Amino acid sequence: MAETQLLEPRPAHVPAELVFDFDLWNIPGAQEDVQLATYDFARRCPDIFWSPRNGGHWVASRAADIETMQRDHSRFSHHCFTIPKKPEDMPRELPSELDPPRHTPLRRPLTAALMPKIVYGLDAQVRSLSAALIDGFRDRGHCEFIAEFGEILPITVFLEFVNLPASDRHFLLPKVARVVRGSTPEIRHDALLEVIDYIGRIVRERRADPGTDMLSAVVNAIDLDGERINEPDAIAYAGTVLFGGLDTVTAMLSFVARFLARNPEHRRQLTARIDGEGFMRHAVEELLRRHGIASTARLITHDMDYNGAPFRAGEMVLVLNMLHGLDERMFDRPLTVDFARPAPIHHAIFGNGPHTCPGAVLARRELRIFLQEWLRRIPDFEVTPGSTTVTTTGLVSGIIKLELSWPVGD
Repeated sequence: MAETQLLEPRPAHVPAELVFDFDLWNIPGAQEDVQLATYDFARRCPDIFWSPRNGGHWVASRAADIETMQRDHSRFSHHCFTIPKKPEDMPRELPSELDPPRHTPLRRPLTAALMPKIVYGLDAQVRSLSAALIDGFRDRGHCEFIAEFGEILPITVFLEFVNLPASDRHFLLPKVARVVRGSTPEIRHDALLEVIDYIGRIVRERRADPGTDMLSAVVNAIDLDGERINEPDAIAYAGTVLFGGLDTVTAMLSFVARFLARNPEHRRQLTARIDGEGFMRHAVEELLRRHGIASTARLITHDMDYNGAPFRAGEMVLVLNMLHGLDERMFDRPLTVDFARPAPIHHAIFGNGPHTCPGAVLARRELRIFLQEWLRRIPDFEVTPGSTTVTTTGLVSGIIKLELSWPVGD
């Protein structure tokens, strides 16, 4: 159950007609389709509006504004990218909560570790793991998708990338879930401390004796002053990499799995052309466009009037990235998944500008390989009749329970 959020009084400079009661953690209709529910709410509002929830903040829902706010750090800083606004004494999430120029050198080792040629080298492992997981429940005729596939694939790939035991997932998965989806700040905070303790030990080891893995590279990153980042920053950086590589990929897989379970014609189209290089690349982008996952926030750096909204320095604006690809000003029939939609397909599921997610290539590969390995083995499946699918909303929306079933041959 979502915690109750206190309503902030309307600031004097905010016109009453721009106030709409939008709570990112409690969106009406989200259990059925969180993207549609968010879209429906936003389309009843001006392009930019103010919400009294979560500390009071502005909300931007249109593609043009989303791109501007993602790219223009001089007006919309990454110094805080969450709502409610963080206290200044809280540690920053590196490199996500940094602006250029410091952001640039700190992001470099992560980008290098996730170059396409490196990611493509993992294809065989990702494919083998996907096949093994699916084969483990295929003959049963049903599975709980999140626990039996959606969570396991990304964390196993991540642990391989950072040279940690695959068995560590049994400790990490419940902790990450509580950090991201805990029902109270206390639950989220306590779980975060446990994750930080786990990460801290590994960070100290990799700083004392670096390996060739991605984690060693980022925790020994060279800062703007030419010196290695300090230990607290290294721990913050490692934590960002951990959370970025797990929860968002699980959410991406879960939304696509549910969509295909509900839409047999789209399953048939994919199955018929599962080995088509161009078709699959295009289909993955169309699925991503329709199923946005994350939203982020920006700190307004100075007073300005922006698109009819009187912004003030120090206020927060929530950037609804998930709605970028659903903007009817950019797309015809944006709520419809159409594998024949003309290219290129633009969306902001991985962000825009200098903070575009460096793990985007890996996420796309994981989704594509999942589709191929699943549909070769289980071409016809559905959401199990009578089951309850549980969706969470927030800065990262996702499905945390998804029962699927399919016919089993004699």
